[in-house]
Amino acid sequence: MPKPYPWYYRPLNWLLRGLAHLPLPVLYVLADGIYLLLTYVVRYRRNVVLTNLRNSFPEKPEVELQRIAKEFYRHFAEVMVETLKLVVMPAAELKERVWFSNPEVLERHFAQGRTVLGLSSHAGNWEWVLTSGAVWLSAHADGVYKPLNNPFFESFLHQLRTRTGAGLIPMRDTLRDMLQRRGETRVVSLLSDQAAGPEDRPYWTEFMHQDSGFYTSADRLAARFHCPVVYVSIRRLRRGYYQIILTELYDGDAPLPANDFPITEAFVRQLERDIQDFPADYLWTHRRWKHKRP
Repeated sequence: MPKPYPWYYRPLNWLLRGLAHLPLPVLYVLADGIYLLLTYVVRYRRNVVLTNLRNSFPEKPEVELQRIAKEFYRHFAEVMVETLKLVVMPAAELKERVWFSNPEVLERHFAQGRTVLGLSSHAGNWEWVLTSGAVWLSAHADGVYKPLNNPFFESFLHQLRTRTGAGLIPMRDTLRDMLQRRGETRVVSLLSDQAAGPEDRPYWTEFMHQDSGFYTSADRLAARFHCPVVYVSIRRLRRGYYQIILTELYDGDAPLPANDFPITEAFVRQLERDIQDFPADYLWTHRRWKHKRP
């Protein structure tokens, strides 16, 4: 559980919770203001966004990249208020707004009493995926995450991420959790597009025309615990509505090569196709390519 936060964060807590009670249409008006602030006033990580887009889409003209950047900032602002709304959003409303188009991909493994690894990314509304999975699926949903240093935001985000019944596993405790709960029927969600540093012994491959290092947790955990692995595609249908499409990457039974990472490679190719189809829905402010291949 998160540590208690200092008393002077209480006014911020009251403010955020008060805003969360506003109807989503009102919050989207706030999102429009945030979009204008981020895009034209603060110019939040503008150079990072444009550099990432230029390197990822070298074939696109500059005017098209500028358009995608603006669409991204608008989507990013909407994700902010949608995440805040999780503080009070009923589970039934969340289920209406996030549609799992083929949950049977997971359910057939749950029927066999297995733990499934779900590989997702910072696309669409990644904060709604775990929380909606907890209300859509018949088995428990856990998410692996990196705890924040700020005690207030760690506590605040922990509460909104778990209020529909989902669980959270600190990244450093992933192996211990898998060992202690071996054989439990559940889905363990991994945000697998994060930049792995040299100390993480990453798997290097070309992703969006750039050398990219990826964590290899999916391959190592799947091999050790015989977990099926599913790719989680998050597609924005319209403002406030998303579709989840599941694609099985590994059945949990076939032998895996000891010194290769086919699951991670399959995840990268699936994610690359999603980004190419919906470029404005990816998190371009992230310094995804800050590490260089040795």
